Amino acid sequence: MVSLSTPLSKIQGIQTRFITKLKKLGIETVRDLIFHFPVRYEDFSHVYKIEELTPGSEVTITATVESIKSRNTWKRGLFMVEADLIDETGVIRATWFNQPYIKNVLQPGRSANFAGKVVQSKNTGEMYLSNPTYELVSEHSDHETKHTARIVPVYSETRGLTSKGLRFLIQPVLKRLEEIPEIFPADILESDDIPEVNEALQSIHFPETTDEALRARRRFAFEDLFFLQLKNISERIKLAEKNANKINVNIESVKSLIESLPFELTTSQKKSLWEIIQDIERPHPMNRLLQGDVGSGKTVIAGLAAHEVASAGFQSAFMAPTEILARQHYHTFLKLFPGYEHGIALLTASESRISYGNALESITKKPALIKEIASGNVKIIIGTHALIQKNVSFKNLAFVIVDEQHRFGVRQRAVLEQNEKITPHFLSMSATPIPRTLSLTLFGDLDLSLITELPKNRKPIITRIVMPDERTMTHQFIRDEVKNGRQVFVICPRIEKPEESDNAAWQQLQVRSVKEEHEKLSTKIFPDLSVEMLHGKMPAKEKESIMRAFSENKINILIATSVIEVGVDIPNATIMMIEGSERFGLAQLHQFRGRVGRAEHQSYCLLFTDSSSVTTKTRLRSLVEAKNGFELAEKDLKIRGPGEFMGEAQTGMPDLAMKAIQNPDLVKHAREVAQQILETDRTLKKNPLIREHLAEFRKDVHWE
Repeated sequence: MVSLSTPLSKIQGIQTRFITKLKKLGIETVRDLIFHFPVRYEDFSHVYKIEELTPGSEVTITATVESIKSRNTWKRGLFMVEADLIDETGVIRATWFNQPYIKNVLQPGRSANFAGKVVQSKNTGEMYLSNPTYELVSEHSDHETKHTARIVPVYSETRGLTSKGLRFLIQPVLKRLEEIPEIFPADILESDDIPEVNEALQSIHFPETTDEALRARRRFAFEDLFFLQLKNISERIKLAEKNANKINVNIESVKSLIESLPFELTTSQKKSLWEIIQDIERPHPMNRLLQGDVGSGKTVIAGLAAHEVASAGFQSAFMAPTEILARQHYHTFLKLFPGYEHGIALLTASESRISYGNALESITKKPALIKEIASGNVKIIIGTHALIQKNVSFKNLAFVIVDEQHRFGVRQRAVLEQNEKITPHFLSMSATPIPRTLSLTLFGDLDLSLITELPKNRKPIITRIVMPDERTMTHQFIRDEVKNGRQVFVICPRIEKPEESDNAAWQQLQVRSVKEEHEKLSTKIFPDLSVEMLHGKMPAKEKESIMRAFSENKINILIATSVIEVGVDIPNATIMMIEGSERFGLAQLHQFRGRVGRAEHQSYCLLFTDSSSVTTKTRLRSLVEAKNGFELAEKDLKIRGPGEFMGEAQTGMPDLAMKAIQNPDLVKHAREVAQQILETDRTLKKNPLIREHLAEFRKDVHWE
């Protein structure tokens, strides 16, 4: 017998070559293997006679090999095996390419099941089986089939490890697996028609019927959604039991502050600010997510709230994911609140600054600034991870703002909540537009505020799809913009061409890389302009240096990967040129577009594509037409589904659960069941298996 924790390397019979390939799929233990669920199924359950076959059908036949031969085809490098298969009703040919070993396995006289597609030759009209899966059988054998004569599971694969190989590994492991304890109480299984876990594992991998497979998939989707809801609800309950500083906000003072701003707040900005103020006036910690497009004015709202917290005598910490973004927020605050006397500070790994009132901003030594923070003299502190260093302590931290929340871990936040008696109010900000339904499910422990409009008097960004025959004209347009003093972003899907790819295949894929594009633009198209590149493999200091030079208009054109998605505000950049635009999701393209159009100049987003696909054009057109990021995110969600939209690696949520998030009834029901259990068993003492599983779930699932 084997357990879930047994390493696959310890199981006799699994060859080392399989172990290496399984690792590429993140599969190292029995648990990893049996929870690597099929992505779809092929129905080969009905066994046909040869005389019953029709072109285009996917079938299983039981037949004997009458003859078999191999030959090289006229196509260079292709090796073909052909066999005549016979049963009592007729003969059919089967063909395989580049699998020479088949001739040794399927010798004349051998009986086997053959499952595959029936193809009709265009030249002769003859029917044949194209590349069928085969499985040796014996008249006297009653062994269970894996690959034929059944509902056959199809898995996500990697080079050298096919679905057939995975079925070959999974079936014996399932048979040797010790019984897994069921986490759900019997009444939940019964009332919700949920199959027991051991039965469900058998059914999801080797179902007898399609309905059985669907029922098993529903069980595991429900299980993940249940734990997601349980995590969210239990964290809300825990937070409600904690104490926070009650901030007494002077509404008249807030109105006066808003009127003093050099611009008018939008309706959704005012609504979001009011929601935050109501939260921080309570004696329990706020836990809110502020979402809005790039440039929609989230920082202003966070700043106004921090200002009120400071006016009440408490400190606020504002964490940004990069030094350049922290510096940007610092200067934004100085502009928003000129003459602010309670102190605004910047603390990063390489910089420490402080400003009090109308006194000149001073660059101070880090120890001196850390001392000011600890004394409580400085009320608003903006920085990076430097804010959570061991030597940094706050006197009365009451408000924490985290920009681009998914880029920070739970650990970093916990460090800012060091005082166990008083928990700071917490505001996450994100420019990633996520559909409301998805947000409420994934971030159910957070209250949600949305900024849905761009600031007034902001010029809409003109978005164009650029086809290959329009490139030269578009390059001239870019040159003219640069000559007028403007700057350009160029985004590419990859940093460089993969080493293992051959040039012909790479050119056929038409994927443009940062390094290739930099070489082409800097030497052939814009040799007279300053062209630089930026990508994630560069050292942090080099990236910071390039972005600073770009922000100071010392670089005309910056070529980058998606590293620029969350970055510095460059008001002078008016063109966002995206190569291989069809290779990005709509929400990500919208993020790129939001990097321009930040000032009074007319800005443009140019979607370069070499694809003539109607689907590509339809997708890109929706970017041209969409009014805001949330509308676009809804479209992207429908096109790609939540697993692709959010990224399984970015959430830790299995693809099965991500797909299930689109089923509102299942989400709602999972929430109801989670609430019922917590109402009667707050600490889950009566349900130790659920408590144990929840702890594991918390480790695996994250929003980073």
